[in-house]
Amino acid sequence: MPNWGGGAKCGACEKTVYHAEEIQCNGRSFHKTCFLCMACRKALDSTTVAAHESEIYCKTCYGRKYGPKGIGFGQGAGCLSTDTGDHLGLNLQQGSPKPARPSTPTNASKFAKKMVDVDKCPRCGKSVYAAEKIMGGGKPWHKTCFRCAICGKSLESTNVTDKDGELYCKVCYAKNFGPKGIGFGGLTQVEKKE
Repeated sequence: MPNWGGGAKCGACEKTVYHAEEIQCNGRSFHKTCFLCMACRKALDSTTVAAHESEIYCKTCYGRKYGPKGIGFGQGAGCLSTDTGDHLGLNLQQGSPKPARPSTPTNASKFAKKMVDVDKCPRCGKSVYAAEKIMGGGKPWHKTCFRCAICGKSLESTNVTDKDGELYCKVCYAKNFGPKGIGFGGLTQVEKKE
């Protein structure tokens, strides 16, 4: 049947959708007011929609209906979902629930030891935590301590060199530990040995 004088048909209500009120998803057109999750009827947008064949869902309902099932698969990492999915038409097999893992560490001494064994900065000797750690010369450093030992210039992975557990910029390293003589380090004549 021809579509006289109107836009596409809405994927939800089958009425004509005009351009000003149209939302497209998965090759189909919807009214803004009809762009709802088919399970929970929550309003959707381009960041919350999940399409499955000709059906549209919010990401939560899509995950419940088509996502992995079982313990540990819920609405977040480590979540035990008690949702049976009845409102989605799901038939989940009921099994005996498994006991939850204890929330306290089983070996408290191992936990305490881990808290004590925080890396120490070679420059200042204080603890280096993950948020402030930079590795250089095989050791952890604070961002503020990651400087040349001679000139104090802030270092990066492209200009750092290490010698005997200390960090240097490439310029200071070349001046102090590099080869000496004509053409090296800015010298114009060979030093005379007496």
